[in-house]
Amino acid sequence: MPPNHAAARDMVLALLATVLVLTARPATSAAAAMQPRASCLRRCGDIEIPYPFGVGPGCHLETGDWTFVLTCNRTMGGGRPRLYNYQIEVLDMSVRLGQLRIYSVINPWCYNATTRAMNGQSNWWYNMSITNFRINDAQNRFTVVGCNSLAYIRSLNDTTDTSRYMTGCMAMCPGVGRLAEGSCAGVGCCQTAIPGGLNGYQVSFEEKFNTSGIAGFSRCSYAVLVEAAAFDFRARYVTTDAFVAENGGQVPLVLDWAIGNKTCEQARRNASAYACVSANSECVDSKYGKGRGYLCNCSAGYDGNPYLLNGCQDVNECEDARFRYPCSVPGTCVNTVGLFSCACPDKTTGNAYNGTCEDKKSQIGWQIAIGVTSGVVVLIVTATCLYMVYEKRRLAKIKSEYFKQHGGLLLFEEMKSRQGLSFTLFTQEELEVATNRFDERNVIGKGANGTVYRGTTKDGEAVAIKRCRLASERQKKEFGKEMLILSQINHRNVVKLYGCCLEVEAPMLVYKYIPNGTLYRLIHGRRGEHPRIPFSLRLRIAHQTAEALAYLHSWASPPIIHGDVKTSNILLDEDYTAKVSDFGASMVAPTDEAQLVTLVQGTCGYLDPEYMRTCKLTDKSDVYSFGVVLLELLTCRKALNLEELEEGKYLSSQFLLVLGEGRLGEILDEQVKGEHGLELLEQVAELAKQCLEMASNRRPSMRQVAEELARLSRMAQHPWGRQNSEEILALLGGSPSTASEIELSSPRNISFTDTAYVGIRSPR
Repeated sequence: MPPNHAAARDMVLALLATVLVLTARPATSAAAAMQPRASCLRRCGDIEIPYPFGVGPGCHLETGDWTFVLTCNRTMGGGRPRLYNYQIEVLDMSVRLGQLRIYSVINPWCYNATTRAMNGQSNWWYNMSITNFRINDAQNRFTVVGCNSLAYIRSLNDTTDTSRYMTGCMAMCPGVGRLAEGSCAGVGCCQTAIPGGLNGYQVSFEEKFNTSGIAGFSRCSYAVLVEAAAFDFRARYVTTDAFVAENGGQVPLVLDWAIGNKTCEQARRNASAYACVSANSECVDSKYGKGRGYLCNCSAGYDGNPYLLNGCQDVNECEDARFRYPCSVPGTCVNTVGLFSCACPDKTTGNAYNGTCEDKKSQIGWQIAIGVTSGVVVLIVTATCLYMVYEKRRLAKIKSEYFKQHGGLLLFEEMKSRQGLSFTLFTQEELEVATNRFDERNVIGKGANGTVYRGTTKDGEAVAIKRCRLASERQKKEFGKEMLILSQINHRNVVKLYGCCLEVEAPMLVYKYIPNGTLYRLIHGRRGEHPRIPFSLRLRIAHQTAEALAYLHSWASPPIIHGDVKTSNILLDEDYTAKVSDFGASMVAPTDEAQLVTLVQGTCGYLDPEYMRTCKLTDKSDVYSFGVVLLELLTCRKALNLEELEEGKYLSSQFLLVLGEGRLGEILDEQVKGEHGLELLEQVAELAKQCLEMASNRRPSMRQVAEELARLSRMAQHPWGRQNSEEILALLGGSPSTASEIELSSPRNISFTDTAYVGIRSPR
């Protein structure tokens, strides 16, 4: 069908003529199921016309509508059949699938250089309400090609309220080089699905978006409903007229058809109108629901046309080239009505379906050999099974001992007694599957307390699995109790502990996976890996971390001391929200001298000097370590640098030295000094100094630190020094694309798919 406005007008006139003919034609309540005359045309050009379709009276199935009525004009369109009075060209028809492929007209909208304006829209539409055709929603897609092109597909005005629809999609061109061949994902081309059961639609473009401003690059936009498998996007479709020229102005579209408007059960009651006339046929209700008609299929083992008397014939599976030879032994297939069988020849025995046929005499020797071999195999299998049972019991005993050592029985009893406790005891096998047997490629971190792997649970949840180092006897006894305490921590800035595995020598912990890595990597990552983050965001991360530690110290019951606060134990989620992690060195706050540690744990550069001297871990030890974290945010220097001279190795010592001499500006990060005034930076430095006091009783509590950081964060967000969240995210993840700056004001009843939002930002 030619893709021009004249053709469109001709089709509309033809449709109107069809409606007039229908109003003048007497309605039939139940058209009799008939058979075509022998003289009926069964081929038009190179297209075969299977019954129930036909050309002329007495050659098609009469159903009271125009579904199966075709015309054939050999002088037009290569002699292909057309839907009656539609002038719509038919490509092929399938009786088995109940489908029809036709040509769908490409709807162009182009800039006219003469008038310096867009040509008028043709508002192309199809109305198939006088037939029992439905547009296949699974195989077709509404497709828009072009730049700055927004098009809609909607129901016709006479559609009932329950079946009205409207959808669309937008194609943008952020850059010539980004037009990807074969990709229709929003750049130069977009596609969206349509609802099922449609028998009419109308296509139009949004006038607000047109090609008048980019006519030198892309003059036209195109919209069409097309068979998805038959469409392959090409970049030249955007910059030239190739889309119309190469396809002749039309592309394939798949229609589903059915007979009448009755279900199979209703249709069988009227034998004279029942269309499944072949003796070996069966009826299938339309997939579009009750009242949408039915189809006929040949029964299993038969093939042909179920709408013709004796149309379904037995399939000879033994000889039909369309089928693979069904027997494993050549020459043994015997065709039966509707079925087949595989029989070994005389004097042979075996399985001709999926085995072999052998001489009966040779079977005796084989039977003896098989008997001996079977006996040996049984002995080997029995011995192997006994050994496997022994090993399984031995491993189960070892796992049980580990489980008891790590306090698993206590933890299990507590979990049973506490209703609603969200904590899981994972098995070793579950965590091996989640990490692909702890593949080194899944390692996301290593530290003094163990190795962390990324994994995926059987429920599809991404998790971080930590294999702890070998625990001391005290830690083994207390592990189950401390896991129960940690599982009850519920704070937005603490990584959620899902559960643990206790049936191994060194226990494993399962946390929620946090995707954006550590604060250490963000601050000290390789040059160019991450941009320097604004100081306002650094303060926000510090405040969130302080809130989490204050929660552990003040509101957890009993209180928990983290014991290893450092930038590599502060994770960042998708929104760069801080999540305190790695409780490998954590412990419940000691209540007497007997609980003092005998071995100092932690990380050099962050360790509390008083803790190293007394072996007494307190909440003020976390405050000291947090003070070092504040210094890293202020200076972008590492807590410990072994390449420096003795007085410059430790960041805390270097900081206190320059601060005491009034040379604070020398150690601050240059970016920080450019963003904020010295007054704010001096207050943050003073807070860090208080955290780094040698005597723990002179340090503030984490609650006081959090409150002070909240105040300093508000100062950093003042209008003269604030960066909004979009600027921060753009700095960290890249600036938004050109296309995202376009705003779209859409009608409220338009429902766009995900693809439709490519390059569109909703108006604020």
